[in-house]
Amino acid sequence: MLFNSLAFLLFFPVVTGLYFALPHRWRAPLLLAASCVFYMAFVPAYIAILAFTIVVDYVAGIAIERAAGRARRWALGASIVANVGVLAVFKYYGFLAANLTSLGHALGLAPVFPALRMLLPIGLSFHTFQAMSYTIEVYRGTQRAERSLLTYALYVMFYPQLVAGPIERPQNLLHQFREPHGFEYARVRDGLLRMAVGMFKKVVLADTLAAQVNRVYEHPHAFGGPPLLIATVFFAFQIYWDFAGYSDIAIGSAQVMGFRLMENFRTPYFARSVGEFWRRWHVSLSTWFKDYVYIPLGGSRTTTVRHYANLLTVFAISGLWHGASWTYVVWGLLHGTYLVVGDATRPLRSAALRRLGLDRDRGVVRVGATLTTFALVTIAWVFFRATTFEQARYVLSHAIGPSAGADRAMWRAWAACAVMIAGAVAAERALARAGEPAEALESAEGVPATAGVQRLPAVLRYAVYYGLVYGCMLAARPDAPQFIYFQF
Repeated sequence: MLFNSLAFLLFFPVVTGLYFALPHRWRAPLLLAASCVFYMAFVPAYIAILAFTIVVDYVAGIAIERAAGRARRWALGASIVANVGVLAVFKYYGFLAANLTSLGHALGLAPVFPALRMLLPIGLSFHTFQAMSYTIEVYRGTQRAERSLLTYALYVMFYPQLVAGPIERPQNLLHQFREPHGFEYARVRDGLLRMAVGMFKKVVLADTLAAQVNRVYEHPHAFGGPPLLIATVFFAFQIYWDFAGYSDIAIGSAQVMGFRLMENFRTPYFARSVGEFWRRWHVSLSTWFKDYVYIPLGGSRTTTVRHYANLLTVFAISGLWHGASWTYVVWGLLHGTYLVVGDATRPLRSAALRRLGLDRDRGVVRVGATLTTFALVTIAWVFFRATTFEQARYVLSHAIGPSAGADRAMWRAWAACAVMIAGAVAAERALARAGEPAEALESAEGVPATAGVQRLPAVLRYAVYYGLVYGCMLAARPDAPQFIYFQF
């Protein structure tokens, strides 16, 4: 079920109303049933895949806690193999088969792999990672094994963040299902406002930009110069508002019922380095890779060569997590390379600033660092959006050059989109600053844009409410695309 659908418009108030009307002991069963309905709205049969991994991980968690030594490792291994195995079959089988076939032909062999025509279960990568975090935390001793199968199933299937996160840790979410949540007007109001902001980001901002990006990227060879550059910049904002919009709706819908989900975005395009960008972008995923892949590999507490190899490995895996294509792997490796080069050149850059008499916190330096970071991230987005390497190569090699392919109507539409982007970015920054001290934002601990709305005068506050609702109604289309990250 899509958040931006009529079905969800009916589903959410019915489920929420029942949630507050029922006694506490019936709320978890209600939410689990509702989550099953929510997930089965896509492909009903795939609920069996979730049921399989839920039972495996539930049993594994108890086994890990009860066992000792090698038996604990075997239980954890069984859980990881089950989760990664399901992910490999449904998401990576075709990719592996195609690459092994090509390798076999290059070696003069003719390997044959049976064709498996399977639709990728929606959100598989997200709830797989969330399930794995549970058994890993139980193995580390930082989380007690959950004895209630119903509660554990709800931890994996909680509908607000089931298909695209945030990827929650058991320490944050599991205990909340046992806590009673009463109806609190202020919390419900803020949650609904958060949902409205998310819907506005998706329907008005992201979907408007998507129409312009698709016109160019579906036929990139028909364009040259600025049209390719503009479409690429537009995609950077499209994917941000698309995914941040989903996260706002997920966090807001959970907040209405009294649940606290982690923040997933912290104004990432104001980052002054690629490292800071990843502390602000898709926080639940970046911290997952940090805690469960990067640090176990040795992190930065090793030799310089090993440290850089760890960074490249993590980002290569992150790219593959996003999609079964080499373009995604290159996208990840580009970000890993940015971090390696940034770390290696840090002393040189600091020395250059000192020679120029510039302080790192000086305005011109901060603006330059922010624009440079945005440019690097946007270049990498080309490989994320392009369907082939040839398409990515064409976009990158022709984005700077004579203009071609755009008519007067397209230029007018792009000008309107540019104004929309500027206004939305300024509003998001202003609202975030109204909600928190500036130093919190500068340390990448930014808060949602809704935090500052409640501090506005009543006239402006209700103007924001009206603009959000009216904008969504005005921009809504029956053929509105689904959220980009649903495919992962």
